[in-house]
Amino acid sequence: MRKGEDAMNPMHQPILFTPQYRNYIWGGNRLKPGETPVAEAWVIYEKDEVASGPLAGRTLADLAAQYGAGLLGQRAVETTGLRFPLLIKLLDCAKWLSLQVHPNDEQAKGLEGVGFFGKTEAWHFFEVEPGAEILCGLHPGTTAEDLAESIRSGTVVETMQRLVVRAGESIFIPAGTIHALGPGLLLYEVQQNSDTTYRVFDWNRPVTKERPLHIEKSLAVANPEASGKLLPLPELADGSQKTLISCPYFKLETLAAQSNPILLDRHGESFDALTVVNGSIRIEGDGWEISLMHYQTVLIPAGCGPYQIKPAGSYRALRATVG
Repeated sequence: MRKGEDAMNPMHQPILFTPQYRNYIWGGNRLKPGETPVAEAWVIYEKDEVASGPLAGRTLADLAAQYGAGLLGQRAVETTGLRFPLLIKLLDCAKWLSLQVHPNDEQAKGLEGVGFFGKTEAWHFFEVEPGAEILCGLHPGTTAEDLAESIRSGTVVETMQRLVVRAGESIFIPAGTIHALGPGLLLYEVQQNSDTTYRVFDWNRPVTKERPLHIEKSLAVANPEASGKLLPLPELADGSQKTLISCPYFKLETLAAQSNPILLDRHGESFDALTVVNGSIRIEGDGWEISLMHYQTVLIPAGCGPYQIKPAGSYRALRATVG
């Protein structure tokens, strides 16, 4: 147990946030039962507020600015300063999302201005209806000229790779990759903390102020050679952790156990964001403990030090960190 002032340091405790919800037209009814359409829950987001305790009502951005490396970790501070670097969402797709593409950091700054960032992301699929699909990347051999013609003519879907998804699979989507989620999917998304999105095609829905197309910007950032590959869930022994996706912006791991505890420690380099996929868990650190249920998410500040996850029966969870 920590003593004295050290015990009062809020970065030595896990933090629960109140998610923000987005009610887009393609959303379903699984994120907020009784309310439709709810498309996204932003479960770790810089504008989310602490749900309870002495920090209740404070935003994640406020805490990052005040506590710096104690919350974010040294690696995050070195790469993105005191800005919280990631955005984690849950998405419920009842209809096709628009085809989208995101810029990289350099392109975002050039097209949108100083203070804008690119958006590289990854998806991990929780629940998948039979035959559910995504679009990700173009058919091999598609040229820049082919892509430009198809985007301008509204036929870009014909150039896209269609991938049939299974629960437990993941996919990495670097900036510049055209992509779209289809109906029948409940999933997790981790991405750079950016909402810079260029809409390429919207299934002939009416173009409105709220849902415009971004033809020229899409052409400026889309990579015709980009493609996507679904990654299967690795085999998971009792008490194991496996990397699903790793890139310069984030690392996504999956953890699983039936009876064995898992000891974790980022050594002050990064925070951990933990999301329960199946079952429930109890997390214990120095002087604290917290329980998480199905699809709940908690932020473990970098200053928490080592901690362990104890299973309450069989579980699987996701762990997102920086780099």
